[in-house]
Amino acid sequence: MAQQVSSSAHILIIEEQPLALSYMKQSLERLGYRRLRFAENAVVAKTLCKEDAFDLIICAFNLSKHQDGYQLYEELKVNKLIKGATGFIFISAETSGALVHSVLELHPDDFLVKPFNTLELKSRIERVVKRKRALKDIFQLMDDENYSKAVKMIDTKLASQQGYAAVLLRLKGDALLLQQQYEQAKTFFKSVLDIQKFTWARIGLVEALIGNNEHNLAHRMLKTLLERTETRLVAYDLLGQLEIKLNQFEQAQEYLSAATTMAPRNLERQESLSQVAQINHDYEQTYLAKRDIAKFARHSVHDNPEIYLNAARAGIDYALTTDQGEQISRVTRQTTKYLNDLKKQFPDAQQQTQVDVLNARLHYLKDEHHKAKMLIEQLVIDDSPIRSIDGALDQAKAYHELGFHTQAQALFNKIIDHCERYPERRSELQLKSVIQQQSERRDLRMGPRELNNHAVEKFKQGNYLLALEAFTQAFRVMPKNRSIALNLLQCLYEGSTRQGMTFNQQLANKCVSLLEQADLDAEMSERFEKIKQKYINKHSHIA
Repeated sequence: MAQQVSSSAHILIIEEQPLALSYMKQSLERLGYRRLRFAENAVVAKTLCKEDAFDLIICAFNLSKHQDGYQLYEELKVNKLIKGATGFIFISAETSGALVHSVLELHPDDFLVKPFNTLELKSRIERVVKRKRALKDIFQLMDDENYSKAVKMIDTKLASQQGYAAVLLRLKGDALLLQQQYEQAKTFFKSVLDIQKFTWARIGLVEALIGNNEHNLAHRMLKTLLERTETRLVAYDLLGQLEIKLNQFEQAQEYLSAATTMAPRNLERQESLSQVAQINHDYEQTYLAKRDIAKFARHSVHDNPEIYLNAARAGIDYALTTDQGEQISRVTRQTTKYLNDLKKQFPDAQQQTQVDVLNARLHYLKDEHHKAKMLIEQLVIDDSPIRSIDGALDQAKAYHELGFHTQAQALFNKIIDHCERYPERRSELQLKSVIQQQSERRDLRMGPRELNNHAVEKFKQGNYLLALEAFTQAFRVMPKNRSIALNLLQCLYEGSTRQGMTFNQQLANKCVSLLEQADLDAEMSERFEKIKQKYINKHSHIA
C-alpha cells in the first residue's frame, strides 16, 4: 500500500523558502513520489487548485506574499477549490499558542512542526492519503451536503468493519449535527462515549444539547471542558454561543473574549464579540474586535470595504464615549487611516455616502459641528433599499448626534423593518443591537458628550435632580466612562446629603466598582479619594 501511495498520490507543495522547498522536493522524490506540483505563493497555489485535483496539499503556514497559509486554506475551503477528500497538512516552525489554536480551528488533517525528518514526513503523508482514499465516497457526499446518505454509507462501513471506525463515527456525528437532528445526535454521542471517551464526542454531545435546548446540562459539561487544556478554546467558544442564546450578554462577552485571545484569527467569533460588546456598551472592546477583523481579514476571502468602514465606525463610537484624550487622538488617527486603506484596497468601491457619514462624525468628534451638519444635511432617507445595515445604522447615529432626531428615528425604523423582512441578511445579535440603540436614542435627546456637559452644568447650578437624571442616562450608554462614573457618584452623594434625594445604592456600587478597577489620572484619583473619605468611609452602609 505504501508503494501505491507514493506512485499515485498527486501532491501540491506550497512553500516560499527555496531551501525548504528543495528539501521537501528531494525528500518526497526519495520516497518515490513523482506526481508533484509546486507553488511559491498563495496566488500560484489557487491557480493550480483550479486546474487540477490533488490528493494532498502540504502548505507552509508562514507565507508572506499576499496571503499566509491560514488565509489560503480558508479561501480554498470557502470557495470549494479543494474537496473533502483532499488531505491538507500545515508545516510551520512557529508553535505559538495563538497560531496553533487558530490553525486547529480550521481542522487541517495534520500539523507538522519544522524541522522534521523524512521518515516522519512519510508517515504523516501515508496516513492522511490512505484515510482520504478509503473514505472518498463519504467525503464526496458531505461535500454535496447529502448528509442523510452519508450517514447510511457510514453505518454500512461500520457494520462491515472495514477500518477507520473512529473517523467514521466522528463523520457521522458531524452529519447529524449539520442536519440539526439534535435528539438523534445526543443519543449517538452518548453511545460513543459509553465505548470510549473521545474528546470530539464530548464536544459533539454539548453541541447537540445546546441545539436541543438542554442548556443546564450543556453548561455543566462545558465548565468541565474548561479545565482541560485541549478543550479550553472550544469550551469558551460554545459557552459564548450558549450565553448569547440565553441573552446573558455580559457572560457571553467574557467567554468570547477569552476564546478570541486564544485564537484571534476566527473572524466569525470576533464579529460575535464585537456585537455582544456593542450591546454591553463596551465600545473599547467593540473597537478592538473590529480592529482585529480589519487586520486579519486583509487579503483573505473576507476582505471587503465594510471591514474598513466598520473599524472606522467602531473607532468613532469609542472616541465619543471615552474621556481619555490620548486614546481619542490615537483612535481618530487610526480611523482616518482605515478610510485611506479603503481607498487603496477598493478604489472602485461605491461607498461615498458612508464615507461622508464617517467624516461628519469625525467633525462632530472634533467639535466641528458646522462642518458635520453641512455633510449630514446632504443625505436623504428615501425608499431605496438598505445596502448596508451597518452603514445605515451609522447614518442614524450621525443624525441623532447632530440633533436631527426625527430623521434618526425614521432611519432606525427603516433599518429594523429591513432586518425583519430579510432575516438571512443579518444576525439576531445585530437586530438586538439596532433595537437597543433606537430605544436609547429615542429616550436621549442629546449626544453622549452633550449629555454629560449638560449634567455638569446642572450640577454646578445645584440642580442635583436634573443633573442626576442626565448623569444616569449618560452612564447607561457609557458604563465604562470613568469621568461620568465619577460625576455620577459625586452627584448621588451630594444630592442625597444636601437635598434629601433618594440614594441609589446599586448605581453607586457600579460607579465605585468601575473606578476602583480603572486607571485613573491624578486629578480623578484625588477626587475619588475625597468622595471616599467624605462619604463612603463615613457611611459603611453605602458602597
